[in-house]
Order: sequence, then structure tokens, then C-alpha cells
Amino acid sequence: MDLLGSATIFLVICLLFLLVWGTRPKAKNLPPGPTPLPFVGNLLQLKVQNLVANFREMSKKYGPIFTVYFGSDQAVVLFGYDLVKKVLVDRGDEFLDRGSMPSADKTNRGLGIIMSNGERWLQLRRFSLTTMRNFGMGKKNIEERIQEEAEYLMKELRAKNGQPFNPAVLFSCATGNVVSHILLGERFDYNDPEYRRILSLLVESFRLESSTAGQLYNIFPRILDYLPGPHQTFFKNLGDIQVFIAQKVKDHERSLDPNAPRDFIDSFLLKMEQEQQNPKTEFTRENLNMAAYDIFIAGTETTSTTLRYILMTLLEHPAVQEKIQKEIDQVIGQERPPAMKDRLEMPYTEAVLHEAQRFLDLVPLGFTRVAKHDTEIEGYFIPKGSSVFPILSSALHDPKQYDNPFQFTPEHFLDEKGNFKKNGADIPFSTGKRICLGEGLARMQLFLYLATILQRFHLRHPPGVTKIDLTPEVSGFGNIPRQVSICFTPR
Repeated sequence: MDLLGSATIFLVICLLFLLVWGTRPKAKNLPPGPTPLPFVGNLLQLKVQNLVANFREMSKKYGPIFTVYFGSDQAVVLFGYDLVKKVLVDRGDEFLDRGSMPSADKTNRGLGIIMSNGERWLQLRRFSLTTMRNFGMGKKNIEERIQEEAEYLMKELRAKNGQPFNPAVLFSCATGNVVSHILLGERFDYNDPEYRRILSLLVESFRLESSTAGQLYNIFPRILDYLPGPHQTFFKNLGDIQVFIAQKVKDHERSLDPNAPRDFIDSFLLKMEQEQQNPKTEFTRENLNMAAYDIFIAGTETTSTTLRYILMTLLEHPAVQEKIQKEIDQVIGQERPPAMKDRLEMPYTEAVLHEAQRFLDLVPLGFTRVAKHDTEIEGYFIPKGSSVFPILSSALHDPKQYDNPFQFTPEHFLDEKGNFKKNGADIPFSTGKRICLGEGLARMQLFLYLATILQRFHLRHPPGVTKIDLTPEVSGFGNIPRQVSICFTPR
């Protein structure tokens, strides 16, 4: 085919796209937004390297509710705490279902907890929450388990002799072991090669999901599925993690004692036995594998990354580190390990933890929701099935809720008397019925690990380093902190 013929076919295809786009039925009174182009939607206006910053600028032009197109898919973006709360809490039942996220749709296939909807989600979440509590989540025995893990972590930190190193892998090992205790009934040695391999895959996958390639995949999945690139590494990594979890399920099946369930997997296997005669049961092997995978990935790297970022923040704010250590010395001292009972007497430490999570803004976009039926928000029409983005970052940085929202200020969570002060817009774990089911476990780990580290060590920059960059290395689905070395100098 000659060049003229190729150009003619290309022009015809473009005209067909324009014709189809221009003749689509248009709903009345949709939220405003930038004009989309055929096929690419608003890609030219979207900066996939930092969508939240992009949306913030759009909200200044179009208001707190606006429409964008990811390729040909329409989405309504909600910006600011008031609107986020309205959708996730006040009208949570109308927007309860998870919307499409192509990368997660491909890996999870609508199974498990995170990406499921309807009766499946309801049954699996209820079972998971009850079972995790039965195996200690939020109770004294899991506190003791975290304290024990903290001692393993302190041993590793002492072995560094105050030399600079990146603690990312160690923190992942520690947080992963707490989740594994509930999920698998198992603790892994920090030098276990298979455990470290799985954790490294998880770390890399979280970064790839938030990279430019990961964001583009979620806009053009049908095209990128057939192309090489980092997104294919992402899917391979998560596939390997799912194989790891599936093998643990098989191991549990062989050693299961119906009279003495050891952990989450055992409990799910017993529930499967009970439901064998129920043709509509959601307690299947596929949902077990995916639910266990969801809990493992959601409970390991998010907490580890947050802990690492908190320490990075304290490096840049030595006066804050000093005030926490003073509070530790007054309340706990040096003779015993930190315990959850100390938390109520340490308002400054608690304020720093909440402020650091707000400042990190780990999952800025949150997860998409879907409108169950035709509805209105702020007078705008939202058609049934519309994707709705309640942007968590916009609540965590809402200037109506926080003075100086883009500065690290622990006083955001302290009253005039120095007592800890709650804020409804403090929703790093989301809010409403689909709030992260591991929030309590994550907060317990963050407090106990941070208090134990600062009880035993001073945090110092490596020699020759005077400042580190707290802005994310990658910002997409997650805000991924930069990899930095820290000196843990014994007190």
C-alpha cells in the first residue's frame, strides 16, 4: 500500500472516531470539565506523573466537582473534604461499589476483598474482619506479637553500628511478619530468601503501579495489554506473589486440624467446608486465595512505607524528634518496651503520627466508586454507572480543615492545651463502609515501632548529608517516598 493510501485510511479512521464521539448521547447538566478528544479523552490535559496536582489545578478552574475522560471512560472527580465525606459517608450506600481500575481488575478479577462488590464483598469483608479480630487484631496478644517483632527489628538496627543504611527491607520484613502471624500463622526470618524475594516484588510493584507506565495502563489497558513495558513486570510480580499465597493455602490444607484453626487461612478453609452445600457460596478457593493476597499486600508495604517516611520526616525536623524522645522518657523510660497503654499519655507522639500520615498522603487518589443509580451531587446529574473519584488527598490537604495544609505541622492535631485533637478530614485509610479493615493494626504497629526505635536510637543524616527530599519519588496511585539512608545511633 502506498503512502497516499495509508494516509487516506488513517484520515477515515480519525473521521469515524470524531463522528462516533460527536453523536454519543450527552446527559444534561453533567459536571463541567475540560473538553475531551476522541479516543484519548483528556490525556493531553492530564499529567499522569502527578494526577492529584493536576486535579487540584482543575478544581480551581471548574470547581470542586468536575468531569474528566480517561481515554473514552468518563469519571466525575470530587475535590475537598465536604464532597468526599458526602459520597463515602453521608451517601455511602449509593456509592458503595468499587469502580474499575484496570490494573487491579486484571490481577484480582473481581475476587477477594479489595476489588469485589455486592454480596461477595459484604460476606468476605464481614468474615475477614471477624476472623482477624479472633486472631488478635486490636487485642493484647497482637500487641505482644508486635513488641516481640520490634525486638527482632532492634537487633538488626543495633547490628548496623550507627552506619548509614536504607531500612526499607527491614521494615517490610517486620510489618510483613505481623500480617503473616494473623494470615499464615507463620514468622519468617529476615534473611529468608523466598520471603525477601516476595517482599522485593511487592515493593517494586507498588512503585510500578504508581509510575507513568502504570497510570497509562489504567487509561489504555486494551492497547497496553499487547505491548511490552514496565506494566508487564508489574503483572508478573503480582502473579508471583499470588502463587506464593496459593502455595501457603495448599500447605494449610494438608495440615489442617478442624478442631484447632491456627490462622485466617485455616478459618476460611473450615468455612468452605461448612458452605459446601450452598451453590451460591462466596467461600471458594478462588476467593480464599485472593482475600489472603489482598490482606498480605495491603497490610505489609503500606505500613512499612509509612514508617519509613515518618522517620525521614523526623530527620528533617530534629526538634520534633527531640520532643517525641522527651515524651518517651517521661512516660515510658528506658526500662521497659513501649505499650499501647502509653499512647493516651503521649499526645505529641500521636499528633506526629497522624500528621506524618496526612503529609505523606500515601494513596492520594483513593479508589474509584460507582453510582448505583441516576443521582445528583451539588445539583449536577450523575448517571447510573458513572465512575466517581472521591480524592482522599483533597481531604487531607483541605485548607478549610488544616492551616498550612502543605506543611508538616504536628500542631494540626493538638489543641491549645497540648492534648491530641481529632479531625474528621484525617482519612488516610479512607472512610465509610469500605474503610481499610486493617487501620487499627497499622496504627498499632506505627506507634509501637516508632516509640521503640526512638527509645533506643537517635536518627541522624549520613555523613556529608544535611537535607533529604521529602517529596515523592513517584506520585500516582500511591505517593512513593525516595529511598534514603539513615543512621540509627544508639542513645
